[in-house]
Amino acid sequence: HNAHRRQRQMCIRDSTRSYPHTPGIDASGEVVHSNSSNFKEGDEVLVTGYDFGMNTSGGFAEYVRVPAEWPIKLPNGLSLKESMMLGTAGFTAGMSIDKIVKNIKPEDGAIVVSGATGGVGSLSIAILAKLGYHVVAVTGKKDEEEEYLTNLGAKEVLARQEFGEENKRPMLKGLFAGAVDTVGGTVLDNIIKSTNHLGVVTSCGNAASPNLNLTVFPFILRGVTLVGIDSQNCPMAYRKEIWNKLATGWKLDNLSELCIEQGLEELMGSIDTMMAGKLKGRVLVNVNK
Repeated sequence: HNAHRRQRQMCIRDSTRSYPHTPGIDASGEVVHSNSSNFKEGDEVLVTGYDFGMNTSGGFAEYVRVPAEWPIKLPNGLSLKESMMLGTAGFTAGMSIDKIVKNIKPEDGAIVVSGATGGVGSLSIAILAKLGYHVVAVTGKKDEEEEYLTNLGAKEVLARQEFGEENKRPMLKGLFAGAVDTVGGTVLDNIIKSTNHLGVVTSCGNAASPNLNLTVFPFILRGVTLVGIDSQNCPMAYRKEIWNKLATGWKLDNLSELCIEQGLEELMGSIDTMMAGKLKGRVLVNVNK
């Protein structure tokens, strides 16, 4: 069906094999036409994941056409604009947090979040803090962004260098009850090695590296669980469950503080900032601006 955009935010990421191509992996808007009985004209919907904005045209357009299996109706409690302030990053953070809260209570210990100034990291910190967890943020921009991260709710901010150096020891001192890792590589190695007994570590990214250099000891001696997060192709029922949580008990009061709003013509500057590793939070794209 076709979704007309009013306000939206797209993660500035893209992967395609053919050009010209319209990117944008997130979108929200109103249905203007549908061949599916599940949607009618005027329904407010959002789309994240699947092949949207990758090998199919994405959300940097005023109108898009997608399979009826991709959108979900906007959950009660979220506006179209708020849903795109969250977008794929918020949905990924929500999936990660869901795996943690089902197994780890706030009193069990600290939760560490790597890639803390990014979209997934920022939203994970804010939601976990709202839920009462002691959050430790790990970032490569400690000097520049410590105030930003503490304002999000982080109780401690650590430099990525403390986790980015390879350590040959099979396990390290237990520091965390759980983790949301967004970067992979040596950082994830060291977080897993530093997780306490029966801790839960989620993995959703590979910005540092897709490789892990580990023994099985954290898993068989401490019972650590490593959970992969696939926000692209998760089942629709679970997709709706996470979005409903993001719209209700996990909804952030300060969501607008994590975003800047731009029109399409302003995006190149944000893309350049992202490619330089200096973008923080979220960019809300209003195609009508």
